[in-house]
Amino acid sequence: MGFVTDKEELKTGLIIFRRGDVAHSNFYCRIKLPKEDRYKTISLKTADRQTARDRAFEQDADIRFRLKHDVAVFNRPFRQVAEEYLQTQQRRADTGEVSRDRVKNLRNAFNRALNDYVGSTQIHLIGQDSWSQYPTWRRENGKGRFREHISDSTIALEMGALNAVMNYAITKRYVPASHRFEGRPKLKTMRRDEFTLEEYRKLHSVGRKWIRAATSPQGTWYRTMCYNFMLIMCNTGMRPPEAKNLRWRDIMTAKDRDGREIVVMFVQGKGKSRKLVAPKSVGDYLDRVKELSKATKPDDAVFTIINGKPAKYLYSDTVQALLEEAGLRMGPNGIPRSTYCFRHTYATFRLSEGVDVYILAEQMGTSVKMIENHYGHVNTIKHADRVLMGIGGWEAMHADMDAEDAAEEAKAKGRQAAKSKQAVKPPRSKR
Repeated sequence: MGFVTDKEELKTGLIIFRRGDVAHSNFYCRIKLPKEDRYKTISLKTADRQTARDRAFEQDADIRFRLKHDVAVFNRPFRQVAEEYLQTQQRRADTGEVSRDRVKNLRNAFNRALNDYVGSTQIHLIGQDSWSQYPTWRRENGKGRFREHISDSTIALEMGALNAVMNYAITKRYVPASHRFEGRPKLKTMRRDEFTLEEYRKLHSVGRKWIRAATSPQGTWYRTMCYNFMLIMCNTGMRPPEAKNLRWRDIMTAKDRDGREIVVMFVQGKGKSRKLVAPKSVGDYLDRVKELSKATKPDDAVFTIINGKPAKYLYSDTVQALLEEAGLRMGPNGIPRSTYCFRHTYATFRLSEGVDVYILAEQMGTSVKMIENHYGHVNTIKHADRVLMGIGGWEAMHADMDAEDAAEEAKAKGRQAAKSKQAVKPPRSKR
């Protein structure tokens, strides 16, 4: 330490000194931790040498007491310890010990909420109460423009990150082992409500009228895109992140065992990828999207905004407007519905048609436990006919709804033509 001046060793592992890089002449002490290659430096806040000696011995005794009784020696804010922990995880990711996605998820958890919750709190002051109260705090402070509520999985991930930092602090002896969190608070399930069959019919018919009611070309474009997006999501069970990542090259057609045409989609999200199958009607909806889009090359995103750039928020505002127009914004549990409800609707309809939960789990890229508290996987491409069980009736329902809308639209045009004809009066004859 080049800035150390007036150094005096009081005993092995304990020195006092002044600093040459500061304006004052107060003493500091540096204490070596027993059996460790670590030191703690403390300002003694006095320029008197004898007073500095006495205070240095007091600090040395305090450090030894702390170590004996497993009390934290080093005080650091959570933010600093979290960053130190992230650096260790980044090094592990660089050598392949852990995935880079793990580091990314940890950093997102810290930046998204944990820094706001305990970022400036000294690590030794974070205890069981902080751990237990986090879910409530997160739900109260987690609402944003594009998220109506914070999911259980998000809270669980963030609590896992908080727990990891605290365990790291324990191993570094920043806090005693008694600061280890116990248990995990039970999270109140925030269920995303599916649409019933009647509600889905209503969403379909209202959506068609809603498009016709648009007052500008741009409004018509977004409503039409949103409507087809809704149909695709309800008929595939894709997660929103998978829809954002979907490219035209990821879509192909095939035939099932019975020779029916199906759509096969390669989807990616949550660090995983899979193939899912969909009925031919989804191919028709995708064709409509392609006709609307300015981005139709193989590497282009399927879901875009009007200028052809990827739809970052997947028409969230427009989806909300459609749900409000149909009177379906709020679910029966009092939770506002969002895009994710389309996936839940798909799962509910498939199960109601008797699709095997093991096959459905593979189709949706989840575990059977998440569907029916069981576990198992099968190849969905091989069993496309079973995944799409009952889809004929589903498609027939769609055809009936389309026919009803077409008839209603024709009647509307007929009424408009009659009004126009009535408005045009014959000229008066001149006498």
